Order: sequence, then structure tokens, then C-alpha cells
Amino acid sequence: MITPRAGVHHVAVCVTDLAQAEGFYVGVLGLAVRRRWADDAGAPRSIWLELGGGAFLAVEKVPGGPRRTDDSPGHHCLALSIERSERERWRAHLEAAGVPIEKESAYTLYVRDPEGALVALSHYPDAGE
Repeated sequence: MITPRAGVHHVAVCVTDLAQAEGFYVGVLGLAVRRRWADDAGAPRSIWLELGGGAFLAVEKVPGGPRRTDDSPGHHCLALSIERSERERWRAHLEAAGVPIEKESAYTLYVRDPEGALVALSHYPDAGE
């Protein structure tokens, strides 16, 4: 039997507004830009953002189309790791950036990117107090 190596290589998210997505993923979440890609005409097409451990988030520009809903089949959420001790700082940072927390659990804060994709900031398995 053949299996993939352990770990994530990359995750991709499709967006209609690349600049707005960069404002969220880089400006709000603080992910570092690894590489930028342009289409054949030289227009921005994709931004690769560092996720750590060699993995990256590929933010890919698409012309549009139907939006998936939370109950649609397919990938549901991008969950990024945070430290439990940083949870309240993240809450304040998101609020200051105008990014509402949609829901939360003992481990995770859930927000939406500008295109409506669910993004989680999670410190599982550390529930704190």
C-alpha cells in the first residue's frame, strides 16, 4: 500500500477578490507571503502564504461562480493553530479589525474570510481553565 507522507503540503482557497483576501489572510491573520503568481497577462493570479512546517495556503483568484454553503459536501473549514494564552488577544485583534467571531467552542474561534469561507483559530487540545 502506498500512502502520502505525513503532513500537509498546501491548502487552496478560491476567491474572487485577491486583494481583499490578502487583506484578511495577511493583514488580519498575519500569514507571511511566500510567493506571488501572475497570469499570462501579468495580472495577479495567486498568493502563496506560509502555514508553517513547509505547508502553504494558496489563495487563488477565480472569476466567480456559485458559493458553497456550510452544509455542502467538500472541505468545510481552514483551522489555524493559536496558543491558548493568545485567545483573548486574538478576540480583541479580530474585533479591532472588524472581523466578527461567528461562533466559538472551548478550543476555537470561528470567523469568515471576505468570501465567506469558514476560518478557525484553534488551540485544541488545550481548553484552558
